[in-house]
Amino acid sequence: MPLLTNFDGPRGPITRILDTIARICMIVAGTQMVFLIAIFGWLVFGRYVLNDTPTWVEQAALLLVVWITFLGGAVGVWTKSHLSVDFLREMMPMPIRVPLRWVAVIGVIIFGYYLAAQGFDLAEKTWRRRIPMLGIAEGWRAVPMVICGVLSVLFSLVHLADLARGIDPMEH
Repeated sequence: MPLLTNFDGPRGPITRILDTIARICMIVAGTQMVFLIAIFGWLVFGRYVLNDTPTWVEQAALLLVVWITFLGGAVGVWTKSHLSVDFLREMMPMPIRVPLRWVAVIGVIIFGYYLAAQGFDLAEKTWRRRIPMLGIAEGWRAVPMVICGVLSVLFSLVHLADLARGIDPMEH
């Protein structure tokens, strides 16, 4: 079952591949959320029952939150459920609304590109440092920015292609 059921059919294999990628992102983010809840449970148990606070939990939680946020953000671009303020655009007459939809999708493409580029730069510059208590590269905090940026561009290019074909991605 695709994330958006009306993405079936005539849009073809690219849409199915991107839908699968979005689904994988949601599975990974959901699994990370379960792990996040579990480690916080361990933190509370360790602190109040064992009187021995596990120090690595805070750093692991920060890393997980970044991954969950950016993977979920990319999926939000695909499903068009990301945070947006579109009520003004949608109140406009159709001749104005359509170009504004183009501007919005192009804006997400530009943002995604810069997110990926800057995330890559950040990951590269911080890769030699280690996250305290975890011992892994600090760059792992920036990798989800790259993934989100690249996926946002890919997902938005499909939305842009829909607009070019006269299919309104806002109506799906």
